[in-house]
Amino acid sequence: MDQAAAGTAEGGVLVVGSINVDVTAFAPRAPQPGETLTGDSFELQLGGKGANQAVAAARAGATTHMVGCVGDDAFAGLVTSSLGAAGVDLEHVRTVPGHTGVAHIRVVEQGENDIVVIPEANAALDAAQLERAFAALAGTARVMLTQLETPFAMTLVAARLARDAGITVILDPAPAVPLDHAIWPLVDLVKPNETEASLLTGIRVDSRESAERAGRWFVDRGAGAALITMGGEGSVLVTAASVSHHESVRVDVVDTTAAGDAFAGHLAASIARGLPIEQAIRRAGAAGAITVTRRGSSSSVPTASEVDALLS
Repeated sequence: MDQAAAGTAEGGVLVVGSINVDVTAFAPRAPQPGETLTGDSFELQLGGKGANQAVAAARAGATTHMVGCVGDDAFAGLVTSSLGAAGVDLEHVRTVPGHTGVAHIRVVEQGENDIVVIPEANAALDAAQLERAFAALAGTARVMLTQLETPFAMTLVAARLARDAGITVILDPAPAVPLDHAIWPLVDLVKPNETEASLLTGIRVDSRESAERAGRWFVDRGAGAALITMGGEGSVLVTAASVSHHESVRVDVVDTTAAGDAFAGHLAASIARGLPIEQAIRRAGAAGAITVTRRGSSSSVPTASEVDALLS
C-alpha cells in the first residue's frame, strides 16, 4: 500500500470499468427450469460494476472520473444521466455504435441474487481511450479502481498506465476468471470476495484461516496487499508483513446487489483521502452493510454522511 502515499492528488479516484443498465426482477424465489413465476416488482436503473463503484466513490466524497463506454441506444441517456447526477465526471465516457451493456438480475426474498451480464459497449474500451484519460487525469487522480467486466487486455493497460503515473491500483477481480499472472505485480490492493478468491487461487475460502492462505497467494505473486471479503463474516487483509481481521457490521439483508461495489468505491475514496487502511476498510464495510438493507443497484449505495451515521 506504499503507493497510496505517493499519489500526487488529493482524493481523486479514476474508475476504469463497465457501465450497464440493470434490469432487475424481484420475486419470492427463483423459478425452476421451464417455469414462469410471477414476481413482486421490477426496476430499471444504472448498473455495471464500474459505474456502481464510481457512484460509490463519488457519494463517499471523492472527485471521481469514469472511463468506459456506452452504446448509442435508448439506455445510454439513462446511465449517463444517472452517473452525472451522482457527481461522476463523464469526460472520458465514450459513445460507440450498438447497445449499452445490460445486466439481468433476479433477487429472491432472502436478498440473494443471480446475474447475467451482456457486455455490449463495454467490450469497446480500447488502449487509445485509456491513454487519453490517463494523460488528462494523471495529475488529479490518486487511486485507480478497476474490475473485470471490460476486456482483460485493457485491465492490464490501465494498470500499467496507473503504475507509471504513480497512481494506486485497486483491482476488484469480478466476475472472477483465470487471469494472466502479469497483472499481480501491477496491483497495490486486490479485493476479491470469498467466491472470487477461491476461483482465482484454487484455495477453498470458507474461514478466516483459508482467507489468509488465499490472501498470501496473491501477495506471493506480486500484489501489494489482498483484502478478502466474506460478507457477514467480515474481511481479512494480508500484506507481506502482516495479517489483520476486520469485523462486519450486522444488518438485516434485503438485497445484496451492489454491496461489493459500494465497499470497493468507499474503500477507494477513503484510500484516496489518505486514511489508514484499517479506517478505509471500516468505512467500506459500513457502506456495504447499508447497501444490503436496500433494494436496487447504484440507487442503494450510501453517502459518506450515511456511513458516518452508522459508524457513530
